[in-house]
Amino acid sequence: MGRGNLRIYLGAAPGVGKTYAMLSEAHRRAERGTDIVVGFVEHHGRPRTEVMLHGLEEVSRKELVYRDSRFTEMDVDAILARRPAVALVDELAHTNVPGSRNTKRWQDVEELLQAGIDVISTVNIQHLESLGDVVESITGVRQRETVPDEVVRRAGQIELVDMSPQALRRRMAHGNIYKPDKVDAALSNYFRPGNLTALRELALLWTADRVDEYLRQYRTEHDVSTIWHARERIVVGLTGGPEGRTLIRRASRMAAKGSGSEILAVYIARSDGLTSASPKELAVQRTLVEDLGGTFHHVIGDDVPASLLEFARGVNATQIVLGSSRRKTWQYIFGPGVGATVARDSGPDLDVHIVTHDEVAKGRGLPVARGARLGRGRIVAGWLVGVAGPALLSLLLTRVVPDLGLANDMLLFLCTTVGAALLGGAFPALASAAFGSLLLNYYFVEPVHQWTITDSKNIVAITIFVFVAISVASVVDVAARRTHQAARLRAESEILSFLAGSVLRGETSLDALLERVRETFGMESVALLERASEVDPWTCASSVVTNNGKPLLRPDDADVDMPVGDNMALALSGRVLPAEDRRVLAAFAAQAAVVLDRQRLVDKAEEARTLAEGNRIRTALLAAVSHDLRTPLAGIKASVTSLRSDDVAWSDEDEAELLAGIEDGADRLDHLVGNLLDMSRLQTGTVTPLIREIDLDEVVPMALGGVPEGSVVLDIPETLPMVAVDPGLLERAVANIVENAVKYSPDGSRVLVSASALGDRVEVRVADQGPGVPDSAKDRIFEPFQRYGDAPRGAGVGLGLAVARGFAEAMGGTLAAEDTPGGGMTMVLTLRVAAGRPPVRPDLPAQATS
Repeated sequence: MGRGNLRIYLGAAPGVGKTYAMLSEAHRRAERGTDIVVGFVEHHGRPRTEVMLHGLEEVSRKELVYRDSRFTEMDVDAILARRPAVALVDELAHTNVPGSRNTKRWQDVEELLQAGIDVISTVNIQHLESLGDVVESITGVRQRETVPDEVVRRAGQIELVDMSPQALRRRMAHGNIYKPDKVDAALSNYFRPGNLTALRELALLWTADRVDEYLRQYRTEHDVSTIWHARERIVVGLTGGPEGRTLIRRASRMAAKGSGSEILAVYIARSDGLTSASPKELAVQRTLVEDLGGTFHHVIGDDVPASLLEFARGVNATQIVLGSSRRKTWQYIFGPGVGATVARDSGPDLDVHIVTHDEVAKGRGLPVARGARLGRGRIVAGWLVGVAGPALLSLLLTRVVPDLGLANDMLLFLCTTVGAALLGGAFPALASAAFGSLLLNYYFVEPVHQWTITDSKNIVAITIFVFVAISVASVVDVAARRTHQAARLRAESEILSFLAGSVLRGETSLDALLERVRETFGMESVALLERASEVDPWTCASSVVTNNGKPLLRPDDADVDMPVGDNMALALSGRVLPAEDRRVLAAFAAQAAVVLDRQRLVDKAEEARTLAEGNRIRTALLAAVSHDLRTPLAGIKASVTSLRSDDVAWSDEDEAELLAGIEDGADRLDHLVGNLLDMSRLQTGTVTPLIREIDLDEVVPMALGGVPEGSVVLDIPETLPMVAVDPGLLERAVANIVENAVKYSPDGSRVLVSASALGDRVEVRVADQGPGVPDSAKDRIFEPFQRYGDAPRGAGVGLGLAVARGFAEAMGGTLAAEDTPGGGMTMVLTLRVAAGRPPVRPDLPAQATS
C-alpha cells in the first residue's frame, strides 16, 4: 500500500476562499465518482461555505472534555476505519485539544497519508513555522499554531488561493468572513491594507520558490541546459580577493530592481591543491552574501570559466557578475582572462556584467604551486618559447632585418632564453640556450651555414652566450621557485591562522571544520574516524559527503588518511594528496580532534549541569516535603486525633474550629501539591495552552478566592480589550502572584491589582507594600524553590512565582518584577490583545469595578 497524496490550498489570510475552493474540488471529484469524505471542515458560520458542505459525506467528530468544557476534534480512527479514497481536512496548522490522539492536526494528516488515503487540506501563510518572526513583525501578532515548512513542501500539489487586499476587505465589510460585530475591529487591525499586502507578497514568494523547485527538478530530469528566463538569478563570480565585496553589493543592487531576484555567489577552486585565496576574506564574503539574502557556493573545477558557466546554466541563472581583472598588462600574455572568456562563451541567453573596482590592474599575484611545478599550461608555453622562439627569431633576422651584428643577435636570442625561463622554468630555458647557440653558429657566425667556427673571438662569444643563458635561466628559475614557495607558505599560514583563531574562539563546529577541509583540498568526502581500542571497529564521529562522494567507514576506504594518535584518523576521498600538502592536513586533523574533544566536554558539562540542577531540585523538594508539606499534615493529624478522642467532650465551637483547621491544612496541601505538579509540567514541556478571547474581569476576580477578604483592591477598567489567553492558566498565574504579594505585605496594608492597555498589550500589575526585592535578586525569585530573604519555613516551597512566569510565557506573555513607588514590589504580567480587538488608548480614564 503506497503513501497517499497531499494537496494543499495555501492562502495569505483568513477569508480568501481556501475552504470554499477545497469544497468545490471535493464536489468535482464526487461527481466523477471518487469516494470522498469530510474529515474536518469548519465553516465558521459563513453561509456560502456551509452550503458547500451539503451533499458531502461527513465523518462524525470525536468529543473531548477539557477543563469541564466539551470540544470536538477530527476522529482519525473513524476515518481510518472508513478508508475513503480522499479525506478533506481543514486548518492543517490547528492544535488539537489536550487528550487527542496527536498534538497537531498535521500529525493526524500524516497518519492518513501513511494509510494510503489522499488528503486535501488548507493552511494560511502566517502558519508556516519559518515565517513566524516575519509575520509577527508585520502584523504584531505571534502565531501560536504553526506547521513545519517541510510538511507543506512535501505536498504533491500546492495551489495558491489569491485575492487582492481591496477585494478581501470588501468581503470582510459585507460580513462574508466575520460576524458584523467583529468587522470594524478586524478591518482596523489585522486586516489593514498594509498587512494584507505584505502577507500576500509572502504567499506569492513562497509559492514561487516551490514552483522553482519543480522547475529545477524538471530541468534535471530532462537534461535541459539552456537558460529559461523564468526568474532573475544573478551569479557572482568570486576569486577570494578584496573586490568580492564590491561585486556582491553590486549584484544586490541589481537584484533589488526586480522583485524575486536571487543572488548566488560562487567560488571556483582548482582541484590540484591549496589556493591563494584568503580564507578569512572568503569567510567575510560568505557572511555578506548571506546577510543580503543570497547563497554561497564552493565549486571545484580546473577550468574556471567553464566551471563558472556550467554552474550558472545548472542553476538557470540569467546574469553573471564578474570583476575587472586584477592582472597587470604584461600578465595578459598568459591568456585573455576569466572575464573575457566567460563573456565570449556565455551565449545569447546569459548576460555577463564586468564591474570595475579599486583593485583593477594592481596585480593578481602568482598562483600557489606545489613545490617547483608551474602548472601544465605554463610549462607548455615555456617549451614553445624555448624551442619555437629561436627558430622564429632566426627566420626574422635572416629574412627581414639582416646584418644587425653578432652582438645584437646574441642579445635577442638571450631574450628568448629568459622568456622560456620565466614561463617554464629551467629545462625549457636550457633547451632554448642549446638550440639558440646552434642556430647562432649556423646562421650568424662565419662561416655561415656551417657548424664550424673559424674566428676564435666568435668561439668566445658563443661560449659566453651559452654561459650567460644558462646562468640567467637558473637565476630566474630559482627566483620563480622561491616566489611560488613563498606564496604557498603565505596561503598555508593564512589558512592555519584563520583555522586556529576560529577554533580558539569556539566559532567552528566539527561539521564546519570538515567542510573547510573538503573545500581546501578539493575532496569529495571527509570523515573523522575513531575507535575505542586497536581491536575495536572504526566509527564515524562526523563526516561531510558531496553528491559524488561516498561515505567513509574505515581509513582503508580513503584515498588519504591522516592519523591522529593511535585510535583516531582523518580520512579523505577524491584524489591522492602530494606529500607537501600533508603538513597542512596534519594541522587540520589535530584541530578536528581538539574540536571533537571540546564538543564532548561541553556535552558532559551540560549533563553535569543538568544533574546538578536536578540534584538541587531534589534537595529542595526533600526539604519541602520534610517541612512545608509535613506542617499542614501535622495540623490535620492533630485535629483529626482530637475529634476522634473520647476523653474530651468538644463543644460545637471547638469542633468547628478543628474542622476549619483541617480544611485550612488541606487547602495548603492542595496548593503546594498543585504548584509541584504545575512545575513538573512546565519542566517537561507538557503545558499546552488553549488560547481563547476573554475579558480580564471574568478571570481575575476568580483568582482572588484564596486570599483573605479585604486584602486586595481590584481596579480593572471595563474598557480594556479582550486578551488572548488560556483562562485556566491565567487564573492560576494571577492567584500565585496575588497570594505571594499578600504573604509579604505588612499587616493592615492591601495589595492593589490593576490593569491597563498599551498598544497591542494589556498589563496586569500586582503591587504590594512589603519589604521589596533588590535589583540583583529580581530574576532569582522566579527560579523554582527560591524564597527571598527571611521568609518563614512554612511560607511555601518557593514555586508560586516560577509557575506563574511559566504559565505567562506559555500563553505568549511575560512576567517581570518592578519596585513599587514608596516601597514594596510590583509584579507586571503582560498579555497579548486578542486578534481583531482594538486596544484602548492609555490616557482613557479607568473605572474601578470593586
